[in-house]
Amino acid sequence: MRTQAEISALLTNPGVIAVVRTQRPEQVLPLCAALVEGGLTALEITFTVPNACEVVAAVVKEFGARVTVGVGTVLTAFQLKSALDAGAEFFVTPICRPELVPLAHTAGRPIMLGAYTPTEAQLAHEAGADFVKLFPADNHGPKGVRAFRAPLPHLRIVPTGGVTLANAGEFIKAGCAAVGVGSTLLTTEILAKDDWSALRKLAADYVSAVKAAR
Repeated sequence: MRTQAEISALLTNPGVIAVVRTQRPEQVLPLCAALVEGGLTALEITFTVPNACEVVAAVVKEFGARVTVGVGTVLTAFQLKSALDAGAEFFVTPICRPELVPLAHTAGRPIMLGAYTPTEAQLAHEAGADFVKLFPADNHGPKGVRAFRAPLPHLRIVPTGGVTLANAGEFIKAGCAAVGVGSTLLTTEILAKDDWSALRKLAADYVSAVKAAR
């Protein structure tokens, strides 16, 4: 079993976390295969995916140590424990949920708490969050991240919601630990057509953009 530090390191290298949302759980295995083939191995399966924990278990079984599988949209202790039982290696909350940090750390797993303001981000950090999910990031942009980190340089920020291929590298240059990419990676068109070839290429492009910015 990987340690908390090892999992955190995998989330930041290369530093692109795929946020997987689909209403068709049967898509998850083939889309994850395309992401992995594109070099993107940090996978956040959200609780908005039907039967999310069963899906997580299937991804863990299929890909093993080749991927780092986490669960997103975690709001309750029950969800976190269920995801842990399914094999999740990290947890992401859309809002600040400090009470979930001890549960994750007791299990030796990193957790990313959601925040929108500098106050929420600092509270997440003080609660022990391994990363702070800046959400939605499109209202802040890379410039906003720089403003956050000027007085709070210790924050390990992962912007999500508004990260695109055009600005992913700029977020990294602004000091982000990684970026979370959802609908601009798993686009409506790709999911509608099951176009895994296009997804593979797009994943590789995101990884290249982030690597080039480091």
